[in-house]
Amino acid sequence: MENYNRTSTDFILLGLFPPARTGLFLFILIVLIFLMTLFGNLSMILLILLDTQLHTPMYFLLSHQLSFIDLNYISTIVPKMAYNYLSGNKSISFIWCGAQSFFFLTLAGAEALLLASMSYDRYVAICFPLHYPIRISRRVCLLMIIGSWIIGSINSCAHTIYILHIPYCRSRAINHFFCDVPAMLTLGCTDTWIHEYTVFVSTVLFLLMSFIGIACSYGRVLFAVCHMRSDEGKKKAYSTCSTHLTVVTFYYAPFVYTYLRPKFLRAPTEDKALAVFYTILTPVLNPIIYSLRNKEVMRALRRVIQRICSVKM
Repeated sequence: MENYNRTSTDFILLGLFPPARTGLFLFILIVLIFLMTLFGNLSMILLILLDTQLHTPMYFLLSHQLSFIDLNYISTIVPKMAYNYLSGNKSISFIWCGAQSFFFLTLAGAEALLLASMSYDRYVAICFPLHYPIRISRRVCLLMIIGSWIIGSINSCAHTIYILHIPYCRSRAINHFFCDVPAMLTLGCTDTWIHEYTVFVSTVLFLLMSFIGIACSYGRVLFAVCHMRSDEGKKKAYSTCSTHLTVVTFYYAPFVYTYLRPKFLRAPTEDKALAVFYTILTPVLNPIIYSLRNKEVMRALRRVIQRICSVKM
């Protein structure tokens, strides 16, 4: 191992699966979750495309944020992790490690900003319904999406360039199942406190500030809902907002807890467990939450199924 670390530029991902039957069980479980994620998110994209009543700004953002980003999110990590387990080769090339880190951070940043955009969409729809077609047009949605990708890419590029240029004079074994920046920083032989501080700042800006914005938006939404006269309107607003808040909580809570903790309070085992939640479980839970807790989606699904059945008959 020591000879490998001195002569090779590759990294070693220690992985998630223990070398026993438990590891095989976890491997099979994660592969099944990966396949369910592909099926669920692709189904959501097709449903939104096929049902005209879902051609609204909210579902346009939903199909992009929930489906497209989550599909790429889990695909950046699980296939490589599965390949390493099946082949018994835990190494990952220097270039691929940088690419994996870049795409992961870009997708994470873009999703955080798009979740905030979706909360603004609900805020305008419920609090200013007459202004909604002007404030949340297709052009505005496109600008939100493009802006999220650009800002996420810039942030990701800065972190990735730094992490690939610090000297690694100790072991290149990353105690994680993907190239996570905080896990890689522990391998550097120089003082990385400046970059640790930038990770903290970017986490505050992308996650904590976005979460505060979402909380403020929904605080105003709940205030408006409480003053609604229509019981049907209240139920619809509560259903839509509770669905989005559930997704936001599942995504933000483990991310914020992981990246805002001081270095001396972090443990590799705990970091990996939390990373499973926001990299593997959240992408598969999102389409389930949006389908089972959203009556509009369930009605759209029934309409599409009836249309398909009528065509076959």
